Amino acid sequence: MTTYAAPAVRPRRAVHIVTWTGQVLLGLFFIAVSVPKYLPGFEAPAGFVDVGLGTWFVYFVGACELAGGVGLLIPRLSGAAAIGLVGLMTGATIMNLFVLPGAASNAYLSGALIVVFVLIARVRAPYTRALLDTFRR
Repeated sequence: MTTYAAPAVRPRRAVHIVTWTGQVLLGLFFIAVSVPKYLPGFEAPAGFVDVGLGTWFVYFVGACELAGGVGLLIPRLSGAAAIGLVGLMTGATIMNLFVLPGAASNAYLSGALIVVFVLIARVRAPYTRALLDTFRR
């Protein structure tokens, strides 16, 4: 009796190239915006202080941005990083719409990034499954 293994699912070449290009650009962007949060002289935006979120929250967001940016650049972590960045951008959208005064226009960018990260997570789902399989063993 012969059994046939299912072939590994790989995205088409164009989708693969576009996805990696987007991941590299977004990864570098998130690394770049996270680094200044740890430099001397950086202060939490006034809106954060007004709603009771201080410097600790800025450090937390910076750590999430840095981890997500680096994760997008590592093939095995790219799907998980995209999922984490969906969560971060969901929080950013909620903050921009309902908490921070005058920041509703920023919700368009964070909302668009949610869509992009969902697409990256979908394309990189095989990487995420492989990563989860390493923890199940």
